Amino acid sequence: MEKITSAANSAVRNLCLLREKARERKKQNAFVTEGIRIFLDTPEEAIERVFVSESLAERLGEEPEPALTSKLNAHRAVILADSLFARAADTDTPQGVLCVTKRPSWKREDFFTSEKPLLLALENLQDPGNIGTIFRTAEAAGVSGILLSKGTVDVTSPKAVRATMSAVFRVKFLYTDNLAEDLCDWKKRGIRLYAAHLDRSVPYDAPDYRGGSAFLIGNEGNGLTRETTALADQKIRIPMEGQIESLNAAMSAGILMYEAYRQRRHPKQS
Repeated sequence: MEKITSAANSAVRNLCLLREKARERKKQNAFVTEGIRIFLDTPEEAIERVFVSESLAERLGEEPEPALTSKLNAHRAVILADSLFARAADTDTPQGVLCVTKRPSWKREDFFTSEKPLLLALENLQDPGNIGTIFRTAEAAGVSGILLSKGTVDVTSPKAVRATMSAVFRVKFLYTDNLAEDLCDWKKRGIRLYAAHLDRSVPYDAPDYRGGSAFLIGNEGNGLTRETTALADQKIRIPMEGQIESLNAAMSAGILMYEAYRQRRHPKQS
């Protein structure tokens, strides 16, 4: 394997740029994944370049892990000195694999391959952990696609990617410069929009989500904007006991997605 020992190497500098700058990720149409599990889950065609820490390479030389070793060799992984790997990695205790990966590319029509899609629209969410958890839950609940406003955090940021648990490669998603325009298009397609909102709303388990449906989830602190809320066909809320006023955005989205999933799995009981 090729080995890099200089911090001035362009590949090391680029890893750091992709880790730190959303603008650079967008410019290169690529991002960095970190960790063994997500590397093994990464589609072959998406992999651009792979880096392995010197210590992991040495360990694999003594105790080969067939699946990992095979994939590293297939993509001609480059060895990074441990000090350089630590500089490029985002975690405090990196597992030893970094992968430059092509950003998934989806089109609006890809959201409508099923007759009755279940969709999410995320407006101005800022916590990468929330975004990643929503993607992971969306895959599990059978969501057809996720639309993100331009003010929403980049799902290809390191923390968000880790939180998706590889769902970033499998869940269809699209960023939009005009959320209202896209939501109006959804309505024209027969998709009913449900806004997570506390004001004049009905309990989340009251509506029927078995037809084409979309949940609108707003910013962690401010919720949905008035413009987006006004587009909803119905406002829904999650009833709560005690003195809690709201739930975490990812938790709320998960509850809504799984209610729709429950109704679709057991339509006669809904």
